[in-house]
Amino acid sequence: MKDIFKRIAAAELAAAAAVTMLTACGTKSDADKRTTFAVGFDAEFPPYGYQDENGEYVGFDLSLAEEVCKRRGWELKKQPIDWNSKDMELKTGAIDCIWNGFTINGRENDYTWSTPYVDNSQVAIVRKDSGITQLSELAGKTVAVQTDSSALAAFEGDDATDENRALAESFKELQQMGDYNSAFLNLQSGAVDCICMDIGVANYEIKARGSDFIMLEERISSEEYGVGFLRGNTELRDEVQETLIEMLNDGTFGRIAEEWGLSDSVCLSADDVVADGGEVKNESFGKQLANVCGRLVKGVGASLAIFLLTLLFSLPLGLLIAFGRMSRFKPLSAIIKLYISIVRGTPLMLQLLVVFFGPNFLFGVSTSASYRFYAVIIGFTLNYAAYFAEIYRSGIQAVPAGQHEACQILGYSRSQKFFKIVFPQMMKNIIPSITNEVITLVKDTSLAFAISYTEMFTLAKQVAASEATIMPLFIAGVFYYVFNFIVAFIMELIEKKLSYFR
Repeated sequence: MKDIFKRIAAAELAAAAAVTMLTACGTKSDADKRTTFAVGFDAEFPPYGYQDENGEYVGFDLSLAEEVCKRRGWELKKQPIDWNSKDMELKTGAIDCIWNGFTINGRENDYTWSTPYVDNSQVAIVRKDSGITQLSELAGKTVAVQTDSSALAAFEGDDATDENRALAESFKELQQMGDYNSAFLNLQSGAVDCICMDIGVANYEIKARGSDFIMLEERISSEEYGVGFLRGNTELRDEVQETLIEMLNDGTFGRIAEEWGLSDSVCLSADDVVADGGEVKNESFGKQLANVCGRLVKGVGASLAIFLLTLLFSLPLGLLIAFGRMSRFKPLSAIIKLYISIVRGTPLMLQLLVVFFGPNFLFGVSTSASYRFYAVIIGFTLNYAAYFAEIYRSGIQAVPAGQHEACQILGYSRSQKFFKIVFPQMMKNIIPSITNEVITLVKDTSLAFAISYTEMFTLAKQVAASEATIMPLFIAGVFYYVFNFIVAFIMELIEKKLSYFR
């Protein structure tokens, strides 16, 4: 196992080194052959990059990239990316740069950067009726930030100030979320008390979402935005940098900033000098592996809790639903049939969102941060109970009619017939199908990220983003495989135990 992870780490280093060598050794003629320019961006990060009402990807950064491509004769490829996977997208060559309100501070040594073009601040957003007016009042509150964001770095990063670290320690919880839309839904429903984010995005979101939210006057931190390229790719960076300065000198840059309402934030200057950072410090493989595994332990416990509690509640509930589905009382049977149809016909991720946000948007009931876990269990239980119900039904109906007639002749009551005759035979028939669903449940626990519940795979993505390595995802894959291997082994023992008369 250790050899596998060593090979993964070595492959990552070799791939990065190969791409860096190719870009660093490229000639001017190679640059002249470039026809496309792939920009990676978070499609839920207005006004820097997002999808408009016409389904087009637009934003301040994308407008800048379009102008650069126009002047260079390149075709712009707008590539929406999962922010957690941005480093892997860049290392594999799927994108040429990350251009999306990308903070330089704290990442100086991780990328080859353009000079800063936007001065930015991190601010706190709260509901207008929250009564919170200053940062100190966030003590004991649940605060949301985007995964691997500047706001997260301001509280937990290496360069975080003592004041911000103390503030973060006073929070009840610092909740990481995949995107700001989820964060605002959580804030509106009461699941979180505050969102910390970039001021440019905050101004846009508050304007777009009405008057329900306010921005606190105090600033959490300030930083600068730049365009991030693969470390060592100075040639492409220089081409983009030169074009941006041309745009600055002829007024195009200022015009684009004005169009997006960011004139007060831009800071691009021809006097700034690009810097490529210092040496990257590489930890030993053993230390890196131990660090990653240690950080994933909490997520493993969360995934196990989802798995065990879902089985505990959904297996008996599924049997009750199966009885309702086979009931001779037609209205009840029709309602259960509709429920099963809806659950099996819609994504589990959507069902989790409905369970978590539904009480607030349908009935105006505020939900707490602790409800997040309960919503996960409720959503998973209702989903898997529907599938188990159909498996139970097929097993019950597979019992020969002669068995029922024999029970009637022998004078068995309905409960005696079911538990002594039908149920044992049903269990023998459905174990393979139940096994498939249980194995699927192990993997489906990762869908809890839909409502920002941090289970093992979500945590693995967060660690992969912060450490700029794919190793946590491979470790997560090993966990799922081992977990499923154990589950399959146990279910196989149960199946053999029930395989009497064979």
